[in-house]
Amino acid sequence: MKKKTLSFNEIITIGFMLFALFLGAGNLIFPPYLGQLAGEQLIPAIIGFLLTGVGLPLLGILAIAKAGGDLQSIAGRVNPYFGIIFTVIVYLAIGPFFGIPRTATVAYEIGTAPFLPDGAEFSSIALLIYTVIFFAITVSFALNPTKLVDRIGKILTPILIAVIGLLAAKSIITPMGDIGAPIGNYETEAFFESFLQGYLTMDAIAALVFGIVVIQSIRAKGVEDKNSILLTTVYAGLIAAIGLSVVYLSLSYIGATSVEQVGLLDNGGAIIAASSFVLYGESGAMILAAAITFACLTTSIGLVTAAAQFFNKIAPRFSYKSYVFFFAGFSMIVANAGLTQLIAISLPVLLAIYPLAIVLVLLSFFDRAFNREPVVYILALSLTAVVSVFDGLRGAGITFEAIDNVLGILPLFSQGIGWLVPSIAGTLAGMLWVRLKGKEYHTNA
Repeated sequence: MKKKTLSFNEIITIGFMLFALFLGAGNLIFPPYLGQLAGEQLIPAIIGFLLTGVGLPLLGILAIAKAGGDLQSIAGRVNPYFGIIFTVIVYLAIGPFFGIPRTATVAYEIGTAPFLPDGAEFSSIALLIYTVIFFAITVSFALNPTKLVDRIGKILTPILIAVIGLLAAKSIITPMGDIGAPIGNYETEAFFESFLQGYLTMDAIAALVFGIVVIQSIRAKGVEDKNSILLTTVYAGLIAAIGLSVVYLSLSYIGATSVEQVGLLDNGGAIIAASSFVLYGESGAMILAAAITFACLTTSIGLVTAAAQFFNKIAPRFSYKSYVFFFAGFSMIVANAGLTQLIAISLPVLLAIYPLAIVLVLLSFFDRAFNREPVVYILALSLTAVVSVFDGLRGAGITFEAIDNVLGILPLFSQGIGWLVPSIAGTLAGMLWVRLKGKEYHTNA
């Protein structure tokens, strides 16, 4: 049955689903660490983080909806071959080679392992049993994508919000301590430091993967009109953005008020674990375990669903269900046997492709200004890749001193976004080329 628009409750449910898909373990762990370091500079710090940690993913979702398809439809504007190759790399890197296995291992290490006896052999068996159960649940949700909205939006998301809400509410009602002084770069550059950290969460790539899940969920409810799909996606994206913002604000506040009780700790996972114990005692650890588990599970379901839908589209010889089982099974094997090695390979790949994804998204919003001429995309992405590829190589431990010295001249290179100025230069050069060619055409005519 076709529908022009969705009801208010249906839009809320899709928004909740998108919120839950984005909210992985890393999103829960980073804000408390930011809070501890930012201290009294928490407000400018969280504003900077929200701009890139929430703003960029929202733009990614809207770009996919605006394109009326998926990442391939945007990347294909450069070149059809680039479109398929780049999209496959993104899906494999953030999917079975890295993102999906990590959801299971993080959920196990933070949400389950602390409650188990010590022992390497026991831990290996426990991890195997845990990942079998974890991915069995993932498969059960992902096998029927038409019910994904209801299952995540109506079941898992409320539970996730509830457990995070328990921690946040207690920290506000009975604060652990006063907000401390800022530390390091947060003393003078709180906004910019957090702006960079939000960019490094890499949720913008996840947005390009989850975008198709949202669109398919809307279509499954009978909406086919492109404008209605775009408008519904905008609403769902705003709901997810508001939800993420509230979670980040709450968790960063927990971190900022935790120093007196738990001390300065090295990572957000340790901070939130110690804080949950201070706030709720032993039951706090159970609350944290539930939050981490549900956060990782919803992200796993979303990534498996998106990857299966994409590969079923480009290689329909195998069914959607076959891809679901394959990606879940492969991810389970990686989570148990090869995660460390694959992280060493996948992380540099992410560092190389993430800037390209950002540039693609931003160009897609105003590409009508240059008639979607491929030359603009090619120049912008080529200059971006010159920097991002070497960023990826450095991430793999491969350095070229002479090249690094040259690239080091670029603004913001040491912060990891040296590609920004070259990408802008490439865009402007491409647009100038298009304009000059247009004038030459009209002159000759």
